[in-house]
Amino acid sequence: MVAFPEEFYWIGAFAIVAALVNSAGIIAIFQRREWAERSLAYLMCFAAGILITTPLIHALPNAVTNNADAGFTALAGFLFMYLSNQVIKRRTGDETLAFGVTAAEGIGIHSLVDGVVYTVTFKISLLTGLLAGTGLVVHEFAEGVITYLVLLKGDVTERTAAMYAFFIAALTTPIGAFVAYPLVSGLGQSDLGLLLGFVSGVLIYVSAAHLLPEARSYEKEHSMLALLAGVGLALFIVFARTM
Repeated sequence: MVAFPEEFYWIGAFAIVAALVNSAGIIAIFQRREWAERSLAYLMCFAAGILITTPLIHALPNAVTNNADAGFTALAGFLFMYLSNQVIKRRTGDETLAFGVTAAEGIGIHSLVDGVVYTVTFKISLLTGLLAGTGLVVHEFAEGVITYLVLLKGDVTERTAAMYAFFIAALTTPIGAFVAYPLVSGLGQSDLGLLLGFVSGVLIYVSAAHLLPEARSYEKEHSMLALLAGVGLALFIVFARTM
């Protein structure tokens, strides 16, 4: 029987839970659309709070400790997400079908990157993986909802949108995690520091430039409290693990 290191089981667990939470978002919007749309802003703000705190307080300083050039890869991670988002927007055009397809394509790439993030962060340390993983898992629910809705805007039937959303948003995360694992496992601490820097840039973009602006379009009375709750949870995990 092949014995895997402990982080492999953590990576696998979080990747599978992420797929399940994403699927729950798709099912919720498919069966209980009003409730899912009402909860969406709070979930996105909560996830954004965790995901902005994690790289700034823990992941990026850890990356720089392992490799002094990690700040450059953090910038590269942020620009990668920004530029890929701009390319998708330019390809969208005005046609509804183009909108649905390109938006879903972007979400699929984003979900694949999420899977890689699980692998890199857990390879660095359990604390880094738990922090990044918790924020990503929470935002998976919102991502499932958003994927379903953008496919509907592309003139896809409700049942077909739910099925496509599952393959595009839910399955790509564990695929990204398990494909990345053998590639990341052979890297040294210096190389992992560069990768963690890149991941930090991705997380900063997802929280500050993706989740929060999207949440503002669903502005709710207590959405700021949800953001602060996410920040508070991330800080609690950091200080609890370092005490």
